[in-house]
Amino acid sequence: MGIILEKTPIILNKIPGGTIALTTADFFINWARKSSIWPLTFGLACCAIEMMAAYATRFDFDRFGVFPRPTPRQADLMLVAGTVVKKMASPLIRIYRQMPEPKFVIAMGSCADCGGPFYDSYSVVKGVDKIMPVDVYLAGCPPRPEALMYAVQKLQEKIGKMEIKENSGATAGQESGARREL
Repeated sequence: MGIILEKTPIILNKIPGGTIALTTADFFINWARKSSIWPLTFGLACCAIEMMAAYATRFDFDRFGVFPRPTPRQADLMLVAGTVVKKMASPLIRIYRQMPEPKFVIAMGSCADCGGPFYDSYSVVKGVDKIMPVDVYLAGCPPRPEALMYAVQKLQEKIGKMEIKENSGATAGQESGARREL
């Protein structure tokens, strides 16, 4: 039938003169969202070098439909790569709030996940999840570009399972419970 209809959850009904294919709008909306992820790259430390390597020709992140954006108003994914200090937390939150819904966050590296080797420092945020909701945690110090690609694939799987409901955002429930101001 075609590559799209083979993977689509459809119901085929035979009618006189042809066939009708029925499916949900959720499938096509999620398919478009997961096929074109536009990340706002927020490189803060050494993990940013590995993030940049993922966009280079050897790993070619563009083939996954991941194109970095320079402004938060065009991005739907924030890649937080590196150590988040308390002084940088409020600009990070401000930029996160400027992103349109649905928005997603990948915490890249052990520093973004839990503070990393600087956990005991008074100035380091003990994980990005203390200030904003995180969808995928990427471990490593620093994680390889292949690991970043795997994290994006896991995020694409999560986006593929989303449902569109009336008067509720994709991350509205997560955002209210997970965000705390410093």
